[in-house]
Amino acid sequence: MVEKEVTALMTQEVLNPLKSVVEDETISEQIQRLQRRVIVQLEQMKSLHEWLDGKKLSRQACRVVGESRTGKSVACNAYRLLSPPVLKRGEPPSISVVYWQSSPESGPGDLFKGILDYLKYQLSRGTVSEMRERVYLALEACQVEMVIIDEAHRLRSQTFAEIRDIFDKLEISVVLVGTDRLDAVVRRDEQVYHRFMSCHRFQRMNPRQLAQTSVIWEERVLKLPSKSNLGNSKMQRILAPATRGYIGILDMILREAAIRSLKKGEAKISESQLKEVVGEYK
Repeated sequence: MVEKEVTALMTQEVLNPLKSVVEDETISEQIQRLQRRVIVQLEQMKSLHEWLDGKKLSRQACRVVGESRTGKSVACNAYRLLSPPVLKRGEPPSISVVYWQSSPESGPGDLFKGILDYLKYQLSRGTVSEMRERVYLALEACQVEMVIIDEAHRLRSQTFAEIRDIFDKLEISVVLVGTDRLDAVVRRDEQVYHRFMSCHRFQRMNPRQLAQTSVIWEERVLKLPSKSNLGNSKMQRILAPATRGYIGILDMILREAAIRSLKKGEAKISESQLKEVVGEYK
């Protein structure tokens, strides 16, 4: 079979040298597509978005907690895309949801700068007090209803006091997103914990969800020329122990397996190719 395919490709190249170039470009385009991140709204994401809708409507503070690679950051970042800015001539844009991802050891100044950058408000210099005042004015001017702070477990302890004040003084919903370490950090200060008690937990996928997600990924993300049947029992026996139910790991494995398959001129992910990639995830 392989010899026939090679012979056919060689014949095509001789008959039409440009055709192989076009085919190579097509493969290159497919690989570039697979390198880009795609948001797929799974049931767990829909459930979170409905929960966040309720918190935004009631102006409540809350937490979203889950292990790394469970998809919580993607889901929270996607939530802001559901409410794009509304532009009005001569007025500040109406921005319903602000999303900011904390860097390690972020202090109050980092928080304020992150919010101002998201709202596209410039502040070249100033004290923390001046930045705080500018943030309050910007949040009110842009009619912000919810501020999502991702990787919140990275924040310095004094930053939580500023977040608490944003919630108290502006009466808008504030969402802290992080790993289980966030729980430990929040509980250190009862004033913070009592405001952020409400919690939505992002779980790993169970075997049924893993199989369903594998099929969805094959159809909506990979989009290879031929079916790889990733949802069948053979493929799932390979994927289940390697991914351990983490959607982030499943995404990495399937993208890499798809790219390697395309580079080899194959139209789908074979069982052997999947095993090769999975073998590296130990």
